[in-house]
Amino acid sequence: MQVGVFIPINNNGWLISENAPQYLPSFDLNKAIALKAEEHGLDFLLSMIKLRGFGGKTQFWEYGLESFTLMAGLAAVTERIGIFATCPTLIIPPAFAARMCNTIDSISHGRFGLNLITGWQPPEYTQMGLWPGEDHFRNRYRMLDEYAHILRELWETGRSDFKGEYYRMDDCLVRPRPTGEMKIICAGSSDAGLGFSAKWADYAFCLGVGVNTPTAFAGNNARLARFTAETGRAVSVFVLVMIIAAETDAEAMAKWQSYNDGIDLEAIGWLADQGAKDTVNADTNVRQLAAPEGAVNINMGTLVGSYERVAAMLDEMATVPNTGGVLLTFDDFLGGVEAFGTRIQPLMQSRRPG
Repeated sequence: MQVGVFIPINNNGWLISENAPQYLPSFDLNKAIALKAEEHGLDFLLSMIKLRGFGGKTQFWEYGLESFTLMAGLAAVTERIGIFATCPTLIIPPAFAARMCNTIDSISHGRFGLNLITGWQPPEYTQMGLWPGEDHFRNRYRMLDEYAHILRELWETGRSDFKGEYYRMDDCLVRPRPTGEMKIICAGSSDAGLGFSAKWADYAFCLGVGVNTPTAFAGNNARLARFTAETGRAVSVFVLVMIIAAETDAEAMAKWQSYNDGIDLEAIGWLADQGAKDTVNADTNVRQLAAPEGAVNINMGTLVGSYERVAAMLDEMATVPNTGGVLLTFDDFLGGVEAFGTRIQPLMQSRRPG
């Protein structure tokens, strides 16, 4: 099972709590996390892109870096670990995205890949006059389908003459082509999102569900399998999980309770309001993001316990068919990656060679 780190490109990571570590994002912080992850043999790093935060007392995600430039910097200071940036496709034209990817491929010597997002939160784009309107909730994966088609064409041939509903290329040239096998990731969990992943992606990200329910995501794997049966492509699921670990279960649970006691209700309320804007897609993961039962960490699946217990739960996750790996977040990233590398990973059967 592969292991990646969802690095903290925005302030305060993934805990919307006054009692969680409070910090601003920086290249130096993410460089330290990247080097530690590489030191412990982890497989990849991925950064999201968020263009407007949720406010509240913690000003959650109001401070953020840009994904392509951050990952280009990390590509230059690492040697082995995979590097993935996230592309806000409503802002960056596909041919320009392809050129940026090719540049980071050159920096990383073939270690780069791309996470594609459609955009679901209008204020991220209305603030710049770039929101296409409510029809985007209905059309976004048709638009992304054309975007991915152009990317693949440019990466594979260096040229595109694609003519579609949303994009028109006229003898578009993007060279040199990448040296590595450019991987695409998509995190859509709606039927339209999973259909897109089955057609274009190499990995599909899904959110883990609940606290200490490691296999609760299995339904998403089964849904994706129905789509890949139609396309005939192999697409692995990577599960997004937060780890809160300590020497004992009691100590870890105490930290978890403290984070819940300090929930930033104003920021959570703003997130819930934004999640309700899409009235078209009832099966989107935005609904899950805004669910109140896991609001302290945006309802991300969370593993809380001793190092031994967390290792056992991660191994249990690896038994779900078509699970390619996990994408980890931590309450304390530097300490969390170190503890994973030295205390959790050595106990995992799913991380042992062979």
